[in-house]
Amino acid sequence: MTPRQTLVAEASPYFIELQQQQQQQQQQQQQQHILAKQQQQQQQQQQQKQQQQHQQQQQQQQQQQQQQQQQQQQQQQQQQQQQQQQQQQQQQLPYQRRQQ
Repeated sequence: MTPRQTLVAEASPYFIELQQQQQQQQQQQQQQHILAKQQQQQQQQQQQKQQQQHQQQQQQQQQQQQQQQQQQQQQQQQQQQQQQQQQQQQQQLPYQRRQQ
């Protein structure tokens, strides 16, 4: 074997190892890239869920406001009833005085 051939023969196992290492690195990088994409998708889904929850909270707040309005209306009605009762009492007063 010429000196050049012996060099190639001795060096070829190292070259093969290098190639294999490079291929493994490429595969790992691709896998990491895929993982990163999946994580992004999951984050987007979570954001959508959060938005939905936010909307639900807003709806609940609106419902509470409506309930408060209803309560206010009821209070107003009660006040009216109280006024009516007072008027009735005032009307009854003269009769009671006359009877006495």
